[in-house]
Amino acid sequence: MTVRHLASSHLPTQWGEFLIHVFLEPSTGKEHLALVYGTLDTAAPVLCRVHSECLTGDALYSLRCDCGPQLQEAMRRIASAGSGVILYLRQEGRNIGLGNKIRAYALQDQGADTVQANVALGFGVDERDYGICAPLFAALGVNRVNLMTNNPEKVQALEALGIDVSERQPLVTGENSHNQRYLATKRSKLGHL
Repeated sequence: MTVRHLASSHLPTQWGEFLIHVFLEPSTGKEHLALVYGTLDTAAPVLCRVHSECLTGDALYSLRCDCGPQLQEAMRRIASAGSGVILYLRQEGRNIGLGNKIRAYALQDQGADTVQANVALGFGVDERDYGICAPLFAALGVNRVNLMTNNPEKVQALEALGIDVSERQPLVTGENSHNQRYLATKRSKLGHL
């Protein structure tokens, strides 16, 4: 899998200034992001988050998930640490797309959980593919990470790509009355910690 660097720019945020890089995945036409804070010491594990796009949670502040709060907490932690990376992968709705994600929401409104809804729509439990992380990390010179995640499958996927996950750091934030069932499903059916 290859990527092509398209553009870079400074991105001031409430946590400080990141450098945003856009990479094209030629095989899909998707544009993925790398947000880099500070100067990366690639001789040591780099603090990072691999975050899949969630328009509703990240940009519209939906309370149905914990995605937005996780992204914000990762940015805060990286800025506080002085350096780190967020890979922002264009895999909306566990890679089923925005339209299908909203269809899944409608099924959840009728009582299905997030896994049941995806399966009812003809998708796997989780359609995400982390293969793109290898060329993105390579472009940044990163091969060892301290990964902020609650998802053990993400750790296994990165390690299978040859990325050394030196440490998994829990990222528990954003729980509220609207997403308790969603989070319980992630723990019971998807193995999240």
